[in-house]
Amino acid sequence: MAKASEIKVGNILRVNKELVTVEEWNHRTPGKGGAFYTGKFRNIKTSRLVEARMNTDEVVEICRVETNDYQYLYEDGDYLVVMDNTSYEQFNVPKTLFGPSIKFLKEGMSILVAIESEEPIQASIPNFVEMEVVYSEPAVKGDTSTNALKAATVENDVEIKVPMFVNQGDRVKIDTRTGEYVERVK
Repeated sequence: MAKASEIKVGNILRVNKELVTVEEWNHRTPGKGGAFYTGKFRNIKTSRLVEARMNTDEVVEICRVETNDYQYLYEDGDYLVVMDNTSYEQFNVPKTLFGPSIKFLKEGMSILVAIESEEPIQASIPNFVEMEVVYSEPAVKGDTSTNALKAATVENDVEIKVPMFVNQGDRVKIDTRTGEYVERVK
């Protein structure tokens, strides 16, 4: 247990039996009355943002969370099977923890998983991935002077927008957070 004065941005707390991450935490000293803390907590499961106010002597539980790299092996229903790179132990991680970036996941990719009390609570793939363009329309002559984009399908059957000079067979770097083209990889 920790006092409100020991809470830092980024901590994961257990509040009302729910896991939350601290997004904002500020100390307030009004002209009248005692000091207190205000902040914003984001519920890990629902992603809902909740405003909080605590007295300086209130106590909360700061959770011990281990974050490690794991290798993605394969999909199994609503779960992904991942392997610990040191112990070779395999376990399941719910697909919902990855959010929309899961569509850029490839077998063998290294992913980050945060575990609290032997249960995965957060997961993410790398911010940037390299993929091969398996299909794209040929560029129309004269369209290259502007920042025109065309549709291209990458190896995971995901369609992204790429510049006109990108062709079928090229490797491209993609930002997994936004799904946008970053650059062509040589």
